[in-house]
Amino acid sequence: MSWSTREIAELAGTSLRAVRHYHEVGLLEEPERRANGYKQYGVPHLVRLLRVKRLVDLGFSLNQIAETVDKDEHPGRALRTLDAELAATIERLQRARLELATLIEQRAPADLPAELTPGEATVLSETDRSLLLVMTRLMNGEQLQAYGALVRNLPAHPINREFEELSADAGEHIRQDLVERMVPYLRRLRQDHPDLPGLYAAVSKGKEFVRETMETVLRELYNPAQLDVLHRVHVIVEEPTQLRPGRAEASGRAGGHAGEQCPSEPVQHVQHVKPRKQSSPSVRPR
Repeated sequence: MSWSTREIAELAGTSLRAVRHYHEVGLLEEPERRANGYKQYGVPHLVRLLRVKRLVDLGFSLNQIAETVDKDEHPGRALRTLDAELAATIERLQRARLELATLIEQRAPADLPAELTPGEATVLSETDRSLLLVMTRLMNGEQLQAYGALVRNLPAHPINREFEELSADAGEHIRQDLVERMVPYLRRLRQDHPDLPGLYAAVSKGKEFVRETMETVLRELYNPAQLDVLHRVHVIVEEPTQLRPGRAEASGRAGGHAGEQCPSEPVQHVQHVKPRKQSSPSVRPR
């Protein structure tokens, strides 16, 4: 008795596509053909296909199957390797399930890691999320935990929308007005999170790589006027005493306008970037 390709696939519990692929990679020999041109599979083909199917179901790759299917000895080493791979996969899936449970329970954005799940009063703009997403690739576990605490407790700020809508050709008085209103808010955040680690601390990729990456991202996400405002705010907040408006303007001019250069040092903390969006009229900054 012989079987067609469709019949032997059904008998072995696999698909036509799989049978044809096994032929292509050399796991299953091509059978003879009938006079009408159709393939005719025999018992050896069926036994071989069942063995391959069994190993596939266990999780073996086709390369691993090619190395073990014809050997008479027990494939103990291959089984132990597969077991270790499956254990790692199970651990990864368990972590993914825990993160999914957190995302579902807290209605958190799925594109950010669980450590950066925002609090109920925190609404992240698309720019915020884009920046945070890049930062996750530049931070270690300790930094993620610290920044997560910050994101979960960010107060709303009424000038957020003004900053987001600041045009590239905004005049000097508009920029300076934003700076003066953002500084107290950001200083308060620094006071509330004094131990927040620097973004450049303990990074495996190297300080210069992180610096260059952040400069590139900031240039892409913010227009020249926004970068200028961020630079002025950064200079004032980092200084031990508040700068007078004249000195702040001078710092802005030194930092460059209209995209002449990025801030002298990339914004190291999320709170240096901009205030967060106000989630409802009843929410007020502290």
